Amino acid sequence: MIDNDALRAKYNPDGSLLRNDQLELVRMLKAFDKICKEHNIQWWLSSGTLLGAARHEGFIPWDDDLDIVMLRKDFKRLDRIMRKMRDEEYVYHSMSTDIDYVYAFAKFRKRKGEIDEGHRRSTYYKYKGAFIDIFAIEKTSYFSARASSIIYNNLQHLTSYIRWSWLRRPLIALINILCFGIIIPLLRLIGLINPKGEYHYVLGSGWGRHRFFAEDAFPLTTAKFEGEEFPAPKDTDAYLTKVYGNWRELPSEEQIRKTMHCPKYIAEIESRQRK
Repeated sequence: MIDNDALRAKYNPDGSLLRNDQLELVRMLKAFDKICKEHNIQWWLSSGTLLGAARHEGFIPWDDDLDIVMLRKDFKRLDRIMRKMRDEEYVYHSMSTDIDYVYAFAKFRKRKGEIDEGHRRSTYYKYKGAFIDIFAIEKTSYFSARASSIIYNNLQHLTSYIRWSWLRRPLIALINILCFGIIIPLLRLIGLINPKGEYHYVLGSGWGRHRFFAEDAFPLTTAKFEGEEFPAPKDTDAYLTKVYGNWRELPSEEQIRKTMHCPKYIAEIESRQRK
């Protein structure tokens, strides 16, 4: 049996930097949920956030972000709505709002503040506040999901080494035109040959091995997360098992360390453990 109180004391006790930021993310998620309800956009907890809800009724104690997902059709509607959003506190961060953001998923983030995302490209971003990752899934094959990820992400990875914006940004735009105008549409057609009925993250996103099935997700239900109720898949166990295997088992200390990427949280946890 998992001792959540002991894990909280070790990784995210009340008053810690990590815990304070986790609670702020919950507040952001409530604001995001309100926007989606106003526009009838369907979404649900996913990945580590859903795992946290199922195993800990909240954040995985060492987790520092939120992951949600929606169907591609809803993601496209959300993109159109969010681009028009003029909010003093929050901003929509995507390929459509920042040329230096090259990912096929988006972020709902705070305008103010700066989060160290632990990778080179984030230093170029227009927006750097705390964020929620917004993923989309589409019915496609593993081949198309994997191929699009390898092609697009490897091409864009090269641009992260270019410090000069006058060169980096045109190259990013050229790669986007090549991939999203030609290569990915072709792979999307190939992906329609999908006898298993699998859903994967939208082409170009990455994580091609992650599989999702409509019968596991719909109709949506709710799950308790940090004392709040948020949308969740119908069959959480099946949904998580297909992604993580035995999701009920805690990872090792080494595996936990590899999943943490924000230096300030790592330093805080290590300092607490030395005392």
